[in-house]
Amino acid sequence: MALGTSRRHQVHHGEGSGRVDMKLEVVVVPVTDVDRAKAFYEGLGWRLDADFPVAPDYRVVQFTPPNSPASVQFGIGMTTAAPGSAQNMLLAVDDVAAARDELVSHGARVSEVFHGAGQNPDRRVPGPDPDHGSYKSFATFADPDGNTWLLQEVTTRLAGRVWQTDVGGLAALLKETSEHHGAFEAVAPKHDWWDWYAAYVDARESGSTAEAAATAAGTYMAEVKHIVV
Repeated sequence: MALGTSRRHQVHHGEGSGRVDMKLEVVVVPVTDVDRAKAFYEGLGWRLDADFPVAPDYRVVQFTPPNSPASVQFGIGMTTAAPGSAQNMLLAVDDVAAARDELVSHGARVSEVFHGAGQNPDRRVPGPDPDHGSYKSFATFADPDGNTWLLQEVTTRLAGRVWQTDVGGLAALLKETSEHHGAFEAVAPKHDWWDWYAAYVDARESGSTAEAAATAAGTYMAEVKHIVV
């Protein structure tokens, strides 16, 4: 059960055959204490999407890492896997050192950066990859149950490993953006509309509400572009 973390799907039709997108949406993480796990992931600054106590023996909690297309769920009555058995769940980051510092600032105990075979502890070498190659530098941390996460620095993706644009979802977001921009445009000095759009879309993609995204876009225009209403 995915709880609204992505845009509408697209169906791509190849020559002579159809292909339906199957995007990984949620990973279930087995935990012992739901409230303890919730406090940990909330403390990391991850977005809380839902906490549904459906029944005494069934509860679903969902978090989404910053700007991630996929989410994690845990709760009561969701899995028979042993708590702590989820290992090396991978988080792709632009800068592994910066990501490590941010997690540490939120109270996580994160390993030093290393390179080598990230999933194999016996083949890890201290320090970042000497050539700073994409996919080659890592750090790791665990939640209170021992489920482990692996940060992987990805600066350039291999060919074909990028998300395709969801045209319908993007069109809907741009329409929404234009509607909210109208209120700003009515009172603002002359400006480049694309600056406001970019800030609004970025905020919405990061999980902000429409109202919060409009506020963020206005703040960006005032502080960065010096357009003050």
